[in-house]
Amino acid sequence: MELSLAHPAIKAFMCGSVSGTCSTLLFQPLDLVKTRLQTLQSGMQPGSGRVGMVTVLLSVVRTERLLGLWKGVSPSFARTIPGVGIYFSTFYSLKQHFLQDRSPGAAEAVLLGGSARTVAGVFMLPVTVIKTRFECGRYSYGSVTGALRSVCRTEGPGALFSGLMATLLRDVPFSGIYVMLYSQAKVSLPTEMLSSASAPLATFGCGVAAGVLASLITQPADVVKTHVQVNPRLRTAAAIRHIYVEHRLQGFFRGAVPRALRRTMMAAMAWTVYEHMMTSIGLKS
Repeated sequence: MELSLAHPAIKAFMCGSVSGTCSTLLFQPLDLVKTRLQTLQSGMQPGSGRVGMVTVLLSVVRTERLLGLWKGVSPSFARTIPGVGIYFSTFYSLKQHFLQDRSPGAAEAVLLGGSARTVAGVFMLPVTVIKTRFECGRYSYGSVTGALRSVCRTEGPGALFSGLMATLLRDVPFSGIYVMLYSQAKVSLPTEMLSSASAPLATFGCGVAAGVLASLITQPADVVKTHVQVNPRLRTAAAIRHIYVEHRLQGFFRGAVPRALRRTMMAAMAWTVYEHMMTSIGLKS
């Protein structure tokens, strides 16, 4: 099927998938470092020396070589290529259905972003669980399909949906806040800038600003989600108690820097590429 003949939602899916592929390939090392930092908490004693982002980065390169920073990129691709596509196609469909061609208000942007993320998050959660386990370094899975079979055989299919609540508590607010800040920042830009050659750079800047704030607000939920998915017997409430008892409030912000860098840059790039591609095929994103 030629792209020009495809349904607009399918075009949005394809544009989203391409944007997700680009951003994942570039920023996977930050995701791996973030996961390692968060899972280090389980093996550390209270009061032990602080392990930072650079220490983990150098340790991975030293023990697993440079390509070790892209460990887990296969499940990341398996999640983001369809996941970002589902997110953007859902976002586009909801926006066209409820708003037609007008720009969303602040509350509408929160609802659009949160709803699209809920749909994508539930569909892609099993792959998210596998991705987290690949990156943490505790499991020796050979492939994504092999990991899926292993989890279903040893822990049951329910383990593939571990951390659902924590994932939604992290991703839905992030997406809602991000879309609201991003759309409001774009509205504030001069019209001539959005129609000039520097438009992608301007929208990327809006995405970075929105991503930093949204990442910091949702960081505690990301830490809880990682603990639940790495330790499937741990439930969300128990994970919260464990993190607080062992590491107090600062434990909920472990890995905040690599996550903020990754989520911010990934979201900004994904939205910039998505909107540029949608414009090039004649659709308003």
